Amino acid sequence: MMADVNKPTIGFIGYGNMAQAMARGLVSSGAVEAGRIVATAAHYDRLEGNAADLGIRPLRTAGQVAQASDLVVIAVKPKQVAQVCAPIAGRLAGDDRFVVSVVGGWGMADYEGVLKAGTHLVCAIPNTPIAVGRGIMVVQAGNSLTPGQEDLFRGIFGRVALLETLDEDQTSVATTIAGCAPAYTAMYMEALADAGVKHGLPRQTAYRLAARMVEGTGALYLATGTNPGAMKDAVCSPGGTTIKGVAALEKDGFRGAVIDAIDVVEGE
Repeated sequence: MMADVNKPTIGFIGYGNMAQAMARGLVSSGAVEAGRIVATAAHYDRLEGNAADLGIRPLRTAGQVAQASDLVVIAVKPKQVAQVCAPIAGRLAGDDRFVVSVVGGWGMADYEGVLKAGTHLVCAIPNTPIAVGRGIMVVQAGNSLTPGQEDLFRGIFGRVALLETLDEDQTSVATTIAGCAPAYTAMYMEALADAGVKHGLPRQTAYRLAARMVEGTGALYLATGTNPGAMKDAVCSPGGTTIKGVAALEKDGFRGAVIDAIDVVEGE
């Protein structure tokens, strides 16, 4: 059992953009108090500034984070994992804490020989909207958490993200959609805003309209489960303005361009 299942301490080993987004989402959602989050990073001076911004505690070493935490988040670059984990592998093993890896491209099998037997581990890749409690975490099936640890993991991160559990062979494309598509969606929002400005809207008004439209369309799907094709059809009256815009997008290869963007990341 962990020290306090009701108020666990979460420790980040690595505190870059994604770790900061996770911490911000957890604190702003009320899932975890800022004082119960600790972190370490390669550059301590920079860490102190980033930690002060949110009110979390900076620590100097990964060993201190492992010792202080019930839930340890490994959030370093893939090439740094083995080096970071080697000195603390013993502290990470056992039933009193568990590890969440958010390292891109690393699955359960990659940690064999890096972490010790008896370490409780789950691999999950978040995306940046987790910072505002609207994230996605693609969770690899087959973790080694105990039932209690699984409940804690889902109870905490389910507050700030949709947790989508998939077999390892499906996690790559899921991570591409969840992790890369925010950039594509931001480009779409920017293009919509440019069109609005072209036709006389103030820039910030156009951005707000585009952002709420994207948010609302996603929320409508999640609430109703309506097929996106049917959602599109519901807005397209015969001979109306929307279907004319849809036809223009189809003529310009909109769908194909989106699929190509995923294909190129997946190496096809």
